[in-house]
Amino acid sequence: MKRIALLGMPNTGKSTLFNRMTGGAARVGNWPGITVELLSGKILIGGDMVEIIDLPGIYDIHGFSEDEQVVRHFLHDNVPDLAIVVLNATQIERQLSLLLQLKQYNLNMVVLLNMADEAKKFGITIDTAKMSASLGIPIFLLSAKYGNGYQESLQAVTKALRYTTPGMAEELRSQLEQDAHIESEMARVLQHSVQVPARLPDNLTTQLDHLMLHPWLGLPIFFGIMYLLFQGIFFFGQPLQVGVGDLFGWLRESAVEPLLGGLPEFWQGMLLDGVYNGVATVAAFIPIIVLFFLFMAIVEDTGYLSRAAFLMDALMARLGLDGRSFVMLLMGFGCNVPALMGTRVMRSRSLRLLSMLVIPFSLCSARLQVFVFITAALFAPQSAAMVVFSLYLFSFAAAILTALIFKRHFSNSEPFVLELPPYRFPTLRQMLLRGWHEVYHFIHRASKFIILGVVLVWLLTHLPTSAVPAGPDTWAGHIGAWLHPVFEPIGITAELTIALIFGFVAKEIVVGSLAVIYGLSGQALSGTLALQLDWVQAYSFMLFTLIYTPCLSTIATLRSESKSNGFMWLSLGWSLALAWGVSFVFYQGARALGY
Repeated sequence: MKRIALLGMPNTGKSTLFNRMTGGAARVGNWPGITVELLSGKILIGGDMVEIIDLPGIYDIHGFSEDEQVVRHFLHDNVPDLAIVVLNATQIERQLSLLLQLKQYNLNMVVLLNMADEAKKFGITIDTAKMSASLGIPIFLLSAKYGNGYQESLQAVTKALRYTTPGMAEELRSQLEQDAHIESEMARVLQHSVQVPARLPDNLTTQLDHLMLHPWLGLPIFFGIMYLLFQGIFFFGQPLQVGVGDLFGWLRESAVEPLLGGLPEFWQGMLLDGVYNGVATVAAFIPIIVLFFLFMAIVEDTGYLSRAAFLMDALMARLGLDGRSFVMLLMGFGCNVPALMGTRVMRSRSLRLLSMLVIPFSLCSARLQVFVFITAALFAPQSAAMVVFSLYLFSFAAAILTALIFKRHFSNSEPFVLELPPYRFPTLRQMLLRGWHEVYHFIHRASKFIILGVVLVWLLTHLPTSAVPAGPDTWAGHIGAWLHPVFEPIGITAELTIALIFGFVAKEIVVGSLAVIYGLSGQALSGTLALQLDWVQAYSFMLFTLIYTPCLSTIATLRSESKSNGFMWLSLGWSLALAWGVSFVFYQGARALGY
């Protein structure tokens, strides 16, 4: 099978091109010579089955960041049949250096100048024929976002695959010789093939940045946008969530219960009140998850997250972090795992470790499910979005406090360099692909952690069989009683304690666990929780869920990325202690005020 590697700098549209080529049919796999997983997809090109690998975005093939080392090691140990080098046509004068570096490796290459539509708006004209003749490499203009030039590019890729990669040089030239050669080569190519206006015309990006990056208004606007995002999720998502829950209730009564009617009572209970109720309750959150990632895709792909990093860099610097750390925190809203892996772009190990220490406090989509469910059950619809928004503010506060406490132990002096891309609006196809990937990831987890978790919860709450289900004499009751002295001061009941224990495996299990513990699902479960808990207990429980230990996947990633068991245990111990302390202060303070 032939292999194609996608190469380029960050924010050049490599992932957009990858998704267009593979149709989203991607997988994550390991490769010889490297210790990280890379995204790949298999497609048919010119009668050959070809595997496309999306490599990390890099600025310099000779650099020493982890991403740059990953790319170098991959090319060394997995020489591709073809390298597709994706450059940003609007920044060609800055991006050409990477292409010239890659050319020295003697790879079989096709160059795609992406974002050609934006370059045209800026008045940049590129003579690809002259540039191709100068470099001796096929070069084509492309808009991966809209598909302009895609078919022509694909034909060039098909043609280039007929030839083999000659092989990589045994030794790299000295850095001084490379720099001198690349600098002169860049000047020669740009002089003959690229025309850039003396001054780019005013555009929407410049106008928006006057407002979005305003020294006083920038941050309030950012938090206002995030608040509106949560309002939109609740406004559109809650009716869909109720509808999905009603659908599962109807399906249980009309199909599942009759189908399982002949089984013994024990197995009926485990399959209906355990597996079905737990999975159905969690599955009802699929609309919320899809909406969350659709809205976040808009925020990310518009280029606004880079502005958020710029706005927060001054504050982050005082915490021993930088703007990239803030971007990783925002990425953690989706999932903590890729956010932790994203710290590889940082050269300083101290900066990486401090960033990895604060990222698990990001309110990920799994925790969001718990908070949406609890707030819908105990808070009025008009205040639910504000409650969830306050939890996001608490997540930032936990990260800031952690950075302040540990910054002396992880001091760093790495400079922060940030590129602000122009504002863009993602296409419908991009947003749908993003939503589908997250739904697939959600279902994939449901087939493993969630089903296993709710079955274990059901067994704990129904064994021994002589005990009253979910009563004090069950195994779950004994565990709750044993932990009661720890959780009673923060208002967390025995039932919520059991759910928290299983939330250590995956936060998605928390809501499913409550459905199993109470033997209810949907609106019935919400009503029962509203009767048993007041808002102070509910908010204390959500604070603890927000801050305490992340899921097992995040813990495993912390260990692998830090390559330190001690750092992993530090992260776990600190998050548990901080969660209990914050919940204690809130719960006891609210009770002292008479709530």
